[in-house]
Parts: sequence; C-alpha cells; structure tokens
Amino acid sequence: RESRDRVKAAIRNCGFPFPGDRITVSLAPADVRKVGAAFDLPIALGILAASGVLPQRDLSRGTVVGGLSLDGSVPPMRGLLPIAVAARRRDVPLIFPHANHPEADIVSGLRRCPVHSLVEAAQALLTSESVLPTDVARGSAFPDDEQREEEDLADVRGQVLGRRALEIAAAGGHHLLMCGPPGAGKTMLARRLAGLLPPLSLDEALMVTTIHSVAGTLPAGRGLIRRRPFRAPHHTCSDIALVGGGSVPRPGELSLAHGGVLFLDELPEFSRRVLETLRQPLEQGVVHIARASRTTMFPAQVMLVAAMNPCPCGYHGTDVKPCTCPPATVERYRQRLSGPLRDRFDLSLDLPAVPWADLRGPARSESSASVRARVIDARRRQDKRQGQVNARLGGRELERVCQLDDRVAESLLERAAARFQLSARGIARVLRVARTIADLADSPIVAHAHLAEALQFRMEVTA
Repeated sequence: RESRDRVKAAIRNCGFPFPGDRITVSLAPADVRKVGAAFDLPIALGILAASGVLPQRDLSRGTVVGGLSLDGSVPPMRGLLPIAVAARRRDVPLIFPHANHPEADIVSGLRRCPVHSLVEAAQALLTSESVLPTDVARGSAFPDDEQREEEDLADVRGQVLGRRALEIAAAGGHHLLMCGPPGAGKTMLARRLAGLLPPLSLDEALMVTTIHSVAGTLPAGRGLIRRRPFRAPHHTCSDIALVGGGSVPRPGELSLAHGGVLFLDELPEFSRRVLETLRQPLEQGVVHIARASRTTMFPAQVMLVAAMNPCPCGYHGTDVKPCTCPPATVERYRQRLSGPLRDRFDLSLDLPAVPWADLRGPARSESSASVRARVIDARRRQDKRQGQVNARLGGRELERVCQLDDRVAESLLERAAARFQLSARGIARVLRVARTIADLADSPIVAHAHLAEALQFRMEVTA
C-alpha cells in the first residue's frame, strides 16, 4: 500500500507517463508476507513495460531489486548479498542500488548493473551492453576494514590468570565468565578477545557479511567483513533483540556476533527470561524462530564472554573496600544466574583488583599478536585432528580426543567431580578445556597438569 504512492510519484517525476488504467500488481508467492521497499523498482519497471514504454521481453533477462524515492532515485537497501548470491547461482544479471555496489562486488562472477535512479534502470533494460559479465575478486572492495587499530592485550596490566583464561578461550572457542570488583579489568579483557582469534576464512566472512546485510547493520559502502564481530548489547535489551525474532524474523545480537564474540557485561542485570533464551542456541549453534506463518533459522556460533560483580555494590569478598550488601542480597544477586546457564560456561574465574605496583609499573605484558600466533597454532592442530574447535566436541569424538594419560589424571578428575558436584556436561567441559590447554602446549595427550589447570577455571561455576 505504501509503495503505490512512491512508485507513482517516481514514474511521473522521472518523465515517464503513468497509465490511467487500473493497475494490479501480483507478488508471488502470495502466502509470504512482503516487507520493505525493495519491490518498488521492479514494480515500476513492470508498469513501464505493461504500458509499452519498455519492451516486456527485456524484463526476463535478469533480477531487479531496489526501493524508490519520490524523485525516482534508488536508495541503498539491506539484504542484497544473499540476493546477489542467488543471481550468480542462476547466472542472470542483477540490477540493484548503486550504493550497494561494494556488497555486490563480493560475489565473484556476478553480472551486475548498479543504478542510481529509475531512469538508469530503464536504460539498462533497453541497452544490452549495459549489463556485462564481470568477475571481481571476492573482498577486493573493502581493504579499510583490516586497517583499523585493534585493542592490544599488551595494554592490560596484571591479571595474569585473566590473560591465560582469554588465551585458552580463544584457542578452543570456549565460553568465559569473569567475576570481580569494579575496575578489575573485566571489560578491558573481553574487548581484546576478538583480537586473539584467527582471521575469518572466506566462507565465514561471507556468512558474517550476509547476516549483517539481512539485518541492515552493514554500513553503507562496506563490502566483505573480514574482522571477527564483537557485540556488546546493553543489559536492558529484550529477548528478541538478543536472540532474534519479531513478526518478521530478523537476526538478533546473538546472530550478529556469529563467528566472533558476544559480550554480556553486568550479566545478572539482564532479565532472567532473556538469559534463559541463550541456553539452547549456545548448545546448538543456531537460533530457531517459529512463527505461525514461517520458521526461520539463523546461525549463532559465538564465543560468549560475560562479566559480573560479586554483589550489587561490587565489593563482596574483596579487600578494596567493605561490602555494604546484606548476605541475603548477595545470595539473591548470584541466584539471578540459573545453574543450567552457569553450566554453559567452560571457563570461570574471579578477577582481583589490580595492585598499584602492577597498574603503574613500566613493563608491558605480552602483545595480542604473540598470543594470537599460539592460538592459531592450537586451532590448526584441532582442525587437523577433528575438523572443529574443542568447544564443540561431544560423544565418541570427545572420548577419543580427550583421553587422559595416566591413572593420576583419572583420579584427579574423579575427586573433582565428587568434590564440586560436576554434572555430566560439566565433566565434558573440563575435558574440552584440558584438551585445549594440551593443544596450546603442543601435547598429543591430556596430562594431569593440563587437567588440573582446567579444573581451576571450573570451580567458581559450581561454587
């Protein structure tokens, strides 16, 4: 209904005659709800063809997509990349908004015709030479994304255990929970995790870019996304904003972080309902959204990093300043995280306040580049051994890969399971983390030292 007036005004303002007859536009399939303005341009071209301004045979030569402004210009649109992939698969030319040109350049071999206005689109259909086969190298339109300065791990003072947890999480793709007083460096560490991860592969980059294109979060003039996403939604976000959904399903923050890091700061401040919606997607790596008219699936392979204070005032159990929270208040605060959700975190640690000597000391710690090199080596070993990161191991594959080297390690795991009441899922997560620590040490087997280090990152979750 809205496009009717836009199309009519655009046709007249571009100098074309608008037919006085009654016009009926058929949008198929009829049972799928049409959303957005991307049908304006093809509807206008269809009207011009039906009225004899354009040859009707030309409309079957390709795919046309784009909105229209009242003056006939074609504004940028969201979701072009999957359309371009489909056009390339069908080997037909694509007419689309010129502002989305870098996005279309990602698809190698796509025959494309970017247009600024309805007039240019009509000329493209009238002139066969205007739509040419073009083979563009994937990602060539977008060199500036790699040139942005990254936050370096060398800027972090102290927090040796926190830096080690970050390295293990990056190497194995594990979820991480950090607890500590305000100013301990939880957010600072989390924001440096994406810089420790290996670069996106071409297939991963295409998937990440497609998700952001569909969600409308791909900046104008931006092509292939090469950097790992880092998303940090505010704790007031809704479950739909975090996981995805709506009457017309769209990706949420969880899917926008696909292939990268989802950081939830002040974790207990999130709504209980919002947090519980994360449990199934974190296990399956996808988000299933079911509505009466359709079912949609969005990818959600993320590393979840969360930070929280030990209590509402933030100083329970620390020597920074006295805690002002009653014991009952501290307990209620911690119980905002359910046991099943806590069980999803492979790594959990308490971060103490940074001592003054470490905070003002002249020495810089190890850089992100050095840690990333070890992470890439560890992931290369995992890919060669099982074809995936350790965090996704399960079943027989977990038993095969995470065999302990001796009876000492078996006894250690048995005592830890009894002492900390580890569930079956908890034991599996300890073994996965131990396998990652062994990979960082280039060890073919999981020794008791690797298992002991993995257990120290599991104690807080079960406390």
